[in-house]
Amino acid sequence: MLKQLIGISVILIWLAACGSFDTATNLTNYGSGNDMGPDWSPDGTKITFISNRDGNNEIYVMDADGSNQTRLTNHFGEDARPSWSPDGNSIAIYSDRNGNHEIFSMDTDGSNLINLTNHTAEDKAYSICDGTCWPDWSPDGTKITFSSSRNGNINIYVMNADGSNVIRLTNNLIEDTRPSWSPDGKKIAFASNRDGNHEIYTMNVDGTNQTNLTRHTAPEYHPDWSPDGTKIAFMSSKEGNNEIYVMDADGSNQSNLTNNDGYDDFPNWSPDGTKIAFASARDGNVEIYVMDVE
Repeated sequence: MLKQLIGISVILIWLAACGSFDTATNLTNYGSGNDMGPDWSPDGTKITFISNRDGNNEIYVMDADGSNQTRLTNHFGEDARPSWSPDGNSIAIYSDRNGNHEIFSMDTDGSNLINLTNHTAEDKAYSICDGTCWPDWSPDGTKITFSSSRNGNINIYVMNADGSNVIRLTNNLIEDTRPSWSPDGKKIAFASNRDGNHEIYTMNVDGTNQTNLTRHTAPEYHPDWSPDGTKIAFMSSKEGNNEIYVMDADGSNQSNLTNNDGYDDFPNWSPDGTKIAFASARDGNVEIYVMDVE
């Protein structure tokens, strides 16, 4: 009996060391449509996400355990990429309800929708976001960073939270997108394909010191900082399919967290730093999951 227990323990330790002991929990479990792009509320009690379960992409919110899933937007256009404000009172999204993708803010119940960018329809040039997309708030709530193709190619911009004073931070001929603000407000992580494939970069909030962190030939997207700023979660397909990875904020110690045969993407840290919400297709359709960081 003792030998059997020892044998089982060795197997479990080996599985954990290989990164294949994936115990993520399905939160949405809707069974049809796709749910993706989770974003945790600042107090950790709720998660917003994108779902096309009702025919087109809309913004939903649920309790952090997956209960009380509620639709916040209701429009025939696309509403996507929700991002909570640090005070928990607003959600930034991008939407094409006015003809091209723009950044909007709304109250957490979906009311009081305000167009912040209001740029021209000529932004519709790239299928990856068709113009202005991927908003993310600064930690003090005074600014929003986003990507936009308003000048011909997709680059990273920043503006005041009311949409004023838009400033271009990157100037790349290919594509810089999916920005994520560091918790101390000093850096922005983003994805760029300037070196031939999408990789994770960081830069200072004024656009200086742009640095490649991942340096791999496989596509890597969707960086998200840990609450203490020491680590960055991201998606990488370096092992053949999309998986969730984590690395130190300087790009070192990259580790695969999911190691699943299905599609895993859109990582988002819980405010207490103990969990990561993400989207996965491991059960057939894309749904929102949560896992312990360890």
